[in-house]
Amino acid sequence: MTADVWLPFEPAGIQGLPGSLDYRFWDGGPDFPADPADCAFYVVPYMKRSEIAVRPLAAMTGVQVVQTLTAGIDHVQPGLGLLPAGVRLCNARGVHEASTAELALTLVLASLRGIPGFVRGQEKEEWRSGFYPALADKSVLIVGYGSIGAAIEDRLAAFECARVARVARSWRTTERGEVHALTDLPELLPQADVVILSTPLTDQTKGLVDGAFLARLKDGALLVNVARGPVVDTKALLTELESGRIRAALDVTDPEPLPAGHPLWHAPNVLISPHVGGSTSAFLPRAQRLIAAQLTRFVAGEPLANVVATTPR
Repeated sequence: MTADVWLPFEPAGIQGLPGSLDYRFWDGGPDFPADPADCAFYVVPYMKRSEIAVRPLAAMTGVQVVQTLTAGIDHVQPGLGLLPAGVRLCNARGVHEASTAELALTLVLASLRGIPGFVRGQEKEEWRSGFYPALADKSVLIVGYGSIGAAIEDRLAAFECARVARVARSWRTTERGEVHALTDLPELLPQADVVILSTPLTDQTKGLVDGAFLARLKDGALLVNVARGPVVDTKALLTELESGRIRAALDVTDPEPLPAGHPLWHAPNVLISPHVGGSTSAFLPRAQRLIAAQLTRFVAGEPLANVVATTPR
């Protein structure tokens, strides 16, 4: 069996690839570039639907590594049961932190400072002056304190927030202080002016932001989602938005893409961006460096980075 590597980028454009492997370009098109059974290392196409990402997995009988180019792995999880035992699944930790954190802060600032209203005012030639909320002196809660959550806090440091609280799956301490467990959310939510969701989508976090979660937010609180759409119960969020009690800024939605005519498009006090947290000019160089580094480790028989799961033996 040959050691094929399936890449979603043309290999000639990636510096540092080991020369001892056979590279096949596949970005999710209808035709496979080679026999999937010969693939040893599969880099999942980026920004493709789950059914495309998992389509070759059943035939990849010799695959050893599945490498995503996303921080989350929920789009490949439906196909993991099709893989042979011992396959390592790696995510793209280190690729999206800068871009996603940058967008999270953009959404916070745009929402607080009234930027969407200014844009609408410009279109109508209206001068919408007045006082608007600042991020300074606000209490911020980051729900999902992995590498992206930490990168968000890095960027909050310059904004004179009154407090930044952190929540992850389980309790731990960091150099910055305590990271609370998800079970602490009922106590923390009423204290937050801004809640930023950066958690992965898991069985534990799907629907996490439901009616009870939202009801604990203070009046005027801002909910920002740069995680995954299904972390939030859309119906419950719509109820709160339409009441005018809270605001939201969403880079991800459920359903996604948000279809024309969906009430979320025109709900009051909501800002929507089309899932562009990671798709910036910063993505490609970081993704290519990750691929080259992982394949160099793979050829050398060294431990891979970012291993988040191994299929059971």
